[in-house]
Amino acid sequence: MEDTNHGAEIAVEEGDDRDTSYYCEDFNWEDLRDEMETKDQRDGFINLGDEATECCSNKEAWQSFHQRHFRGTFFKERKYLLKEFPELLQADGNTKILEVGCGNGSSVLPILRANGSVVVYACDCSVVALERAREMVDAATDISGTCRFHAFYCDLSLESFPSWLCCVTCQESFQAQANDNQKGNDRPVTGLLVTEDHNTISHEGQNKETSDKEHVQCCIGGVDIVTLIFTLSSIPLKRMPHLIKECLSILKPGGMIFFRDYGLYDMTMLRFPLTQKIGEHQYVRGDGTFSYYFSLEVLRDLFTKSGFIEIESQFCCVQLLNRKKGQKMRRVWVHGKFQKPLA
Repeated sequence: MEDTNHGAEIAVEEGDDRDTSYYCEDFNWEDLRDEMETKDQRDGFINLGDEATECCSNKEAWQSFHQRHFRGTFFKERKYLLKEFPELLQADGNTKILEVGCGNGSSVLPILRANGSVVVYACDCSVVALERAREMVDAATDISGTCRFHAFYCDLSLESFPSWLCCVTCQESFQAQANDNQKGNDRPVTGLLVTEDHNTISHEGQNKETSDKEHVQCCIGGVDIVTLIFTLSSIPLKRMPHLIKECLSILKPGGMIFFRDYGLYDMTMLRFPLTQKIGEHQYVRGDGTFSYYFSLEVLRDLFTKSGFIEIESQFCCVQLLNRKKGQKMRRVWVHGKFQKPLA
């Protein structure tokens, strides 16, 4: 049986396209909060225990989800991201972008189409989703240079990023550069060359007489932008700091995280029965996947305590109309921009 709540949650997560304009203030979130607080909020939740919680959020649930929707149109392209985060359009050819939790590529595709110079890396915990993302990019005739897209497997709720993304040496170099910047010294950023299989990296500017063995590094030198779109809510709250700190570790100094996810009192949150509530603002769907609904306080706390600087954070409140049922749907998402410190 299909998880209907999950279907409603994903199918309208972008809302109507409205000519791909970015809308975020159809109603006031504080008014919605006040309305909800006057109603029975079903206090308490079902304590499944740590072992059951792990089971509910494991990669097999997402693998099954993507297998069910492998060929369908369950996800639409998130074209609105280009309006929400215009920096994605402004990025130059030296920019490396990492999409964490890429799914079938619904966020990657509009970025690659709109910006013909950036390189996009994408990871997911579902091999089925990764296969579909590669197929979608390969089939897109309006995307120049498919070598600009690199998908790889990573279950970031439990694991760390692979070392080829940003090795320990480069992370230490980032810190040294940050220290120099803080002291007013001008340290140039070392350029990197990467082979298509990510196995051989050579640092530019080294003596050409140096042997390959001496300067080989299994690393692309980190990334400039991380997109985290409807991904963080899919893992348990206690695992979120690990994922965020991993993103911090592979970002270059001054790099950005662009964030969008489910917000507190979203329509889909209010549809969950008490039997599916497993924590404060956290629910498990019928298919075993998680859904967490963020307040701005929790969002800011997660990122700033992990070492990021808050640039922007706000609720995005959009009212949609189900024409078939004649029902108004109040969707709430959270939007954020967070930066890795330069020093």
